[in-house]
Amino acid sequence: MLPATGARQEPPLRRILPITAALTFALASLGAPAQDALPDIGSSAGQLLTPHQQEQYGAMMLAQLRHYDYLLEDPLVDGWLDTLGARLAANSDMPRQPFTFFMMGDRRINAFATLGGYIGVNAGLVLAAEREDEVAAVMSHEIAHVTQEHVLRGVERAQRDQVPILLAMLGAVVLAQSSGGNSSDDAAQAAIVSAMGLAQQRQINYTRSNEHEADRLGIQTLSRSHYDTDAMADFFGTMLTRSRANAAGAYDTPDYLMTHPVTTTRISEAKARAEQLGRSPGGFSVGPGSTDNPLLPEGLVIGGDALQSGGTGQFELARERLRVLSAETPPAAVREYERMAAGGKLTEAQRYGLAIARLRANEPKAAAKGLAELLDDRPGDLWIELGLAEAQSRSGNREAADARFARLLQRAPRNRAIALTYARVLSERNTVEAGKRAQAVLRPLLARSSQDPEFQRTYARASEIAGEPIRAGEAYAEATLLSGRAEQALVQLNILKKRPEVDYYARQRIEARIAQITPMVLELHRQGIHDEVLDRR
Repeated sequence: MLPATGARQEPPLRRILPITAALTFALASLGAPAQDALPDIGSSAGQLLTPHQQEQYGAMMLAQLRHYDYLLEDPLVDGWLDTLGARLAANSDMPRQPFTFFMMGDRRINAFATLGGYIGVNAGLVLAAEREDEVAAVMSHEIAHVTQEHVLRGVERAQRDQVPILLAMLGAVVLAQSSGGNSSDDAAQAAIVSAMGLAQQRQINYTRSNEHEADRLGIQTLSRSHYDTDAMADFFGTMLTRSRANAAGAYDTPDYLMTHPVTTTRISEAKARAEQLGRSPGGFSVGPGSTDNPLLPEGLVIGGDALQSGGTGQFELARERLRVLSAETPPAAVREYERMAAGGKLTEAQRYGLAIARLRANEPKAAAKGLAELLDDRPGDLWIELGLAEAQSRSGNREAADARFARLLQRAPRNRAIALTYARVLSERNTVEAGKRAQAVLRPLLARSSQDPEFQRTYARASEIAGEPIRAGEAYAEATLLSGRAEQALVQLNILKKRPEVDYYARQRIEARIAQITPMVLELHRQGIHDEVLDRR
């Protein structure tokens, strides 16, 4: 979750590149022990890296992006993106291919796919879309890049050109995201991006045939998923219009066009493919009657009005929530909505965004009032109810908030957004009783949250105030590891196991985790990379 206050700070580029290089070469070494160069990849890109190595790379990249605060992690937004992504992936040409979808806080228009089925979407892309079908179109296109191994073939081309394997890919992603920062290193970053970032990007740019293939398969995925097949051409048209307007200084050129060039011919071809497939209505929805079926994405509903909607039913609220979470500060988000209101009446979704902005700007009473009014118009809406419960608690009406949270939990006891939000609200009360209640709320999610840093941090804080420092220490170490800091996690666990209150079972858990993390740290040390925070001590 982004911090409630303060502008998003871009990390100095000089800190990112060594870590990027370390992880790149550490991963490359896994596939080529006892030799200095990678093996001849031959004619098949699939021989370059095993699926397991690709997944490792994607996880490493995600951890680094998380550490440097590029990710926008919010349980409601995450749930919406995962539901949308799972639906598209299941209807792709390789439905068993694993995918990980994540949101970036950058307001520039971009999306990308990388090794291991990891697909990132910038908040700016969602803000630029007029409907969910357009977001689905871009995601379907990126899914096709993965399933057709275009990403892996990009690495193959980079290897032939003697560009360090994977560094070309991860470097391009991180450099592209950091080039618009507000830090004191802006000038240096711009120079590096100009000299290095664009050269690296050329190594992984998709060929024209790749783009046509991804368009064709992406439109097929849209059709199978019951989204409007015209959406891809519509969104490409929007991008092309912005690109042309850039000549007059009206917009920045969308970053997406740097790696996915759009022409009128390409748009026409996309429209022709859509015409051949036709349009398909309805399908899935996320709503208050969410299911706890473990085989379905969290919050998924099949049937009812959803079958006529063609989408999750949450796009408008998700877009406005992203507008708030990607703003420089919560007060800046409030001002953005005030400017919208000056130009005309706010929509229901925009009123929701304004209320969430006020909640994050420490105006819980105003937020509660706005959300209560919205709930009268949209009874049972999970997003609005969850925001109202949070606002009620922070405005001092804890009894009403707890009752509302209890009803939501009864409706969906394993819903990640409900559990995390309530646990955080309880932890803010900073009492042993509240901490124990927060632990109880989170416990049903424990078994499937080992790779969820937001859950680990929330559970750690709940355990801390509940008077269970060992459990808290273990969870904090897991969150540190998942945020790309294996060495710091190892130090935390080694300190933790020396505490006198550690019992036999806790010691066994901690020592087992130390044994698992130690090889990661040793490999980084072998590459000459040490954690910069620990080095300063």
